[in-house]
Amino acid sequence: MTKRRVSWRLVTCLSSPKFSLNVLCLVVTVFLLLQIWSFHITLQPILLPPSLLTYLNHQQQQPEVFHNETAYLVEKLRESVTFLPLKDLRYLNKPLEGHTWFMSSLYDNQTKGEVQYQEFPSESSKGRLLCLKGFDDHDGSWNYYALAWPQALPVNANLKKGLTFVSYNHYDYGNMWHGLSSMVPFVAWSLRNQCEKPQRWVLYHWGELRFHMGNWLNEIIRATYGQELDTLRFVDENTPVCFEKAVVMRHNEGGMSRERRIEVFDLIRCKARNYCNISSSKTSKPRIGMTLFMRTGPRSFKNVSAVTDVFERECKRVEGCELKVAYSNNLTFCEQVELMRNTDVLVSPHGAQLTNLVLMDRNSSVMEFYPKGWLKLAGVGQFVYQWGANWSGMKHEGSWRDPVGETCQFPDTDRRCMSVYKNAKIGYNETYFGDWARNVLGKFRVRTTEDVVVRNHDGCRC
Repeated sequence: MTKRRVSWRLVTCLSSPKFSLNVLCLVVTVFLLLQIWSFHITLQPILLPPSLLTYLNHQQQQPEVFHNETAYLVEKLRESVTFLPLKDLRYLNKPLEGHTWFMSSLYDNQTKGEVQYQEFPSESSKGRLLCLKGFDDHDGSWNYYALAWPQALPVNANLKKGLTFVSYNHYDYGNMWHGLSSMVPFVAWSLRNQCEKPQRWVLYHWGELRFHMGNWLNEIIRATYGQELDTLRFVDENTPVCFEKAVVMRHNEGGMSRERRIEVFDLIRCKARNYCNISSSKTSKPRIGMTLFMRTGPRSFKNVSAVTDVFERECKRVEGCELKVAYSNNLTFCEQVELMRNTDVLVSPHGAQLTNLVLMDRNSSVMEFYPKGWLKLAGVGQFVYQWGANWSGMKHEGSWRDPVGETCQFPDTDRRCMSVYKNAKIGYNETYFGDWARNVLGKFRVRTTEDVVVRNHDGCRC
């Protein structure tokens, strides 16, 4: 049979109706078998590795516990907030250096000549808020701080709205000078931030909570900010308090230039006079006002009348000079403000009452007196009013140190002698006091003639 004939017969077979029917039946049969087999497979359990089966079950259950991935991450952030002791005992020997032992893991914003501070939230805190916890007033290592994102505050946290000032004072809020030193940087910050006022204060001393300041400083704050001092009290040791906005100071006026300090004291002086309704007009005060600002008890003059006679005699020699003798312990705040308004030459023993010098007009003079022994034993703290006079724009005209006083059984360089000298009374030297007063009054007259004395006539900046 030829190849051509074979091909012809194959084509004839495939094209016959009987063959087509057989092929169709075969296709239908195969399709039905496949359907039956697949249905049978779905009824049988799928055997998967245990680890894969656990993973798939977890993926199915997770949305039931956390509505979405964001909520899950927020919860993890909330749980990760870590509270650290406010007082870091690792820096016990250098509590005021660098980052200090207060909130030691954080660093201050530092710009040359400006106050050193921390602000929350800020770029340096990556947008996190400051949170505080604990209410211990005896051990700062039992009070704590942390940073937290606003959307993930610690569990049970209480969020305080508005601005909060957090103050660290290494010394004492009751002392006029130390308290004022802790307030100055906050006023400086407000001057640079549209005169913003705090809703509350949190006060710490060595990390321990404090709730009060001295009466004089309370009045200064009320005058400067136009509101009462509101100090925060924590509910209990386990309830964190977070702050919508917080500013922290822990170096007092450290880092501030003299110009910035003068700017702050100008505002405080102006606010205090407005608060007490005291005029700043030049015609409302004597041409030269000299004030003997006395103390009673420790570091008072032994012979008040003799000292008064010397300065009264010298004042009478100067045309327009008026002498006043006052005691700081029997004057109200506003009486002290008015007294300083009328004082051009302040004569006073070393002590907290000298803090009032910042309330005098700029370029006024200060004369300071010490008991025996202070120069060698009192340390740098004895110079705070020299610094204060310079920082507030005054003239510190020197100090007189009594060479005569109580006898100490130890060498005069032995620090144990300071307990003898610290609260001793002060004598006088008529000749020295007279020459000194004459010299200071003469220099002040020259400054007045040259119109160097700065009077506060304009309205307050804030």
